Amino acid sequence: MFDEFSKRSKAVRAALELAQQRDWGEIGLIDIAKQAGLDLADLRAEFSCKSDILRAFQAEVDADVLAKAKQAGADQSVRDRLFDLMMMRFEVMAPYKPALKRIACYLRCRPGEASLLACSSLASQYWMLAGAGAKLDGARAAVRVAGLATVYGKVFQVWLEDSSPSLDRTMAALDRALSNGERMLANMDQVCGMLCGLVPRGWKRKGGADAPSRPTPPPDTGPAPAV
Repeated sequence: MFDEFSKRSKAVRAALELAQQRDWGEIGLIDIAKQAGLDLADLRAEFSCKSDILRAFQAEVDADVLAKAKQAGADQSVRDRLFDLMMMRFEVMAPYKPALKRIACYLRCRPGEASLLACSSLASQYWMLAGAGAKLDGARAAVRVAGLATVYGKVFQVWLEDSSPSLDRTMAALDRALSNGERMLANMDQVCGMLCGLVPRGWKRKGGADAPSRPTPPPDTGPAPAV
């Protein structure tokens, strides 16, 4: 998944290697640089903080999943396609599960630090939806992305504790969460349709006492002067 010669990739791999044995809060930037065989100046040129390293990992996972994704069949629904992409995501992250488990445990008690990953997490789910062929235009796009981010967050916690080779618990949790999300979107569409139906179309105020009087047009005095 990572470029063997890129300083950026070396740093991300080094951070995950350290996180397998140590608490994420105990790992300093100088530790990551040393583990990666880089100068601290090299690390600064690539990242602004430790959270930036985690964001880079998310982007690497996105790219790897999309690169490995097979062409969707004509009869495959967006929901089924999304299920495949999510499971492939867990497969790509499998080698880093011990490190991710420690990092997740650390961030769970520190919502301030965890919030720094909110935008990149939403971006990841945007790309997963794009890979699944979902429509991402209009107001519903934001709802879809936020909904999938919630689904992924819940299933991610299940995956961290799922030690079975076939990831049965993870698959069941993902299937259930996606089904609940589909029902929620369907209900929202129904409510929006009902609300739109209550608004009269082509409504105009009829003339009468309440109608504003039209101003009398000024007399025609020729072309307006140029400004």
